[in-house]
Amino acid sequence: MERSGSRVQHLRLASPSPEQTQAIAERLAARLQPGDVIALIGELGAGKTEFVHGLARGLQVPPGQVASPTFVLVHEYSGRLTLAHVDLYRLEQLSPDFLLELEEYWSGPYVTVIEWAERLSGSGPEEYLEITFTWTGEQSRELVLVGHGRRGEELIVHYNAPDN
Repeated sequence: MERSGSRVQHLRLASPSPEQTQAIAERLAARLQPGDVIALIGELGAGKTEFVHGLARGLQVPPGQVASPTFVLVHEYSGRLTLAHVDLYRLEQLSPDFLLELEEYWSGPYVTVIEWAERLSGSGPEEYLEITFTWTGEQSRELVLVGHGRRGEELIVHYNAPDN
């Protein structure tokens, strides 16, 4: 999903556990609005799906609904906002038809979260929040949030704002 341009806003967060990864996502969910796109990047098992679970909880998706969409490329979950969960793990190449389908999500009334977003290689939206997951220990990881475009940068600023 890399696009040229400035990368002004970024944030590094430590997560010592899967529960903390979910809590980070839940905090972010409170700041999301329709049209927001979150691109998740990281190794297999680095916490991307745990993050999606926290995001869903923060969006008030009923518990137990979120599954890894590895075999079905997109799952939709209804909550405070509709969450479109995309997993590109099994795709080596994205067809033009599938890219058009994805564009409908990020230009529609959804919050779209994309696992393995690096596979979009420049075909994604211009405004999004990229989160890279890196292992720092057996259970711990670092999440690096980078805002792309105005809305991506706003999400980082809003993440740091005090809760009301």
